[in-house]
Amino acid sequence: MAVPAPADPEPADPAGPFPQRTPLVTSFPTAPALSRRTLLRGGLAGAGLLSLAACRSAADTATGQATGDAAGPRRGGVLTVGTGVDFTPALLFAQSANTLVQRLVFNTLTRYDDKLQPQPELATSWQVAADGASVTLKLREDVTFHSGRRFTADDVVFAVKNLQNPARSAQLRSTAAAVTDFRKNGDFELTLVLAHPVSNLFDLFEFMIVPDSETVEEAFAGTKLIGTGPYTFTERKPGSSITFARNEKYWNPGRPYLDGVEIRVVPQAESLLSSLKTGQTHLSYSIRGKDIATLRSDPQFRITPYDTGAGAYYIGANLTAEHVSDKRVRQAIAWAVDRERLVEQALGGYGTVSATPWPKSSPAYSADAAGHYRHDPERAKQLLKDAGLTGISLPFAHSNDPGNTAVAQILQYDLKQVGIETVLQPTDSPTMQKQLIAQSMPALWTLSHGFAQLHPATLAVSAYPFNEAKNSSRFSSPAYTDIVQRAWQRPDSDSPEAKALYGRITDVLLDEQFVIDLAIAGLTEVAVGKARGATLNKFGYLNLDDAYLTA
Repeated sequence: MAVPAPADPEPADPAGPFPQRTPLVTSFPTAPALSRRTLLRGGLAGAGLLSLAACRSAADTATGQATGDAAGPRRGGVLTVGTGVDFTPALLFAQSANTLVQRLVFNTLTRYDDKLQPQPELATSWQVAADGASVTLKLREDVTFHSGRRFTADDVVFAVKNLQNPARSAQLRSTAAAVTDFRKNGDFELTLVLAHPVSNLFDLFEFMIVPDSETVEEAFAGTKLIGTGPYTFTERKPGSSITFARNEKYWNPGRPYLDGVEIRVVPQAESLLSSLKTGQTHLSYSIRGKDIATLRSDPQFRITPYDTGAGAYYIGANLTAEHVSDKRVRQAIAWAVDRERLVEQALGGYGTVSATPWPKSSPAYSADAAGHYRHDPERAKQLLKDAGLTGISLPFAHSNDPGNTAVAQILQYDLKQVGIETVLQPTDSPTMQKQLIAQSMPALWTLSHGFAQLHPATLAVSAYPFNEAKNSSRFSSPAYTDIVQRAWQRPDSDSPEAKALYGRITDVLLDEQFVIDLAIAGLTEVAVGKARGATLNKFGYLNLDDAYLTA
């Protein structure tokens, strides 16, 4: 029987902040191992929030003692976060630069720990049916929206339907669309009925912010943001800043610690670095790798790289464009790139060379596949010769921020060495995101993508560069669709059968090279010493529930 395709193609997986990583500079207590059955029945529901909070507090206290802050968290102060890209209201329900905003104002149903085990947030517990075709959620009963309206099961129904709306540009729309019915048992218990099992159900629950149904259109326009989260929206100055105040009625007792948060837009890399040095900002995830290197010996800064590989730099190819429609040309590009030099020079050493999107933490990871393409200019030249092409010129788009510009310039040099001239087209991030969604990219472009750090099927049904139903490369293959759908429509993600399907997806990616992966690179947090407790979820949503400023 034919496997149905998702109801709607997914939108762009834009450049910008990447999801949660495990900090290299801190360690957390190890939680007891859980069976999959315990996990899916919400085995940590009773202690999840407390245990996570305890882990973060322990880590923060340890860090504080090392730098003279033994008192631990304190209340008060306004944390200023520097970013290079402005908030885009139309992409509120997508993974984008908005990840600095989403978890401040809104909550999600669950959130993963570092081992991809879901933990309670608005849902206190859950039970997935044995056949994977439904999940029953029990919800918190003490949550109100910033407007004062009580949070109920109706708001979860609305949140799912909101992501099913094609106008929302939500990457996990296919997974949301798999929900076909809602069965309420009172205000705080809800069963979601699925058309079929999906391996990434909890990816959806962590991705899906729960908005206020009464003001969602105003949120989409950027004029009013009302959620259940730790901070209330106060003011937005487009191109400049967006500010938030503490939600005094937040459901998480004693949180947040801060009086408020200001996200300050500083598009120039030098100015963003200067803002940290002068104390105008406390924290940023947007500092270029080569600039971070200059801060390593400065004791006033805390540098925290994250190692789960939630982001990856890549070259995309539009298969309808001249020359790159030939698979040999795309493979030649893959052999032409000096990935080691890219990581060292453009990323400041903060990255791992890889020809596949998967981080080492993924069940889809293979060391042999990651090293499939190396720097081999002669092999690249031979492939171009086999294709009957020499001296070609191709347009090459890139985001106009300094970091991506540096990447594009290195790639331009490498391609020139094998006979491919490129004409760089610097483009602002919102425009590139629109072009990705509209499948209107030029022959080549370079950006970064996420989603590979989650359950592997999510990448190929939700990350727009890889989407089997509709992607910005205009690549289509019945075989690819079949493999992806089979991997996605499973109740598990780590069985031998599932891993075999991931291997077949990887084989297609390496052969077709419509997405040419270059390096796995996560975010690096750069903070002044007084800023503590910030975390990111798996989709890069900034969580400041436990953040504070030392004296």
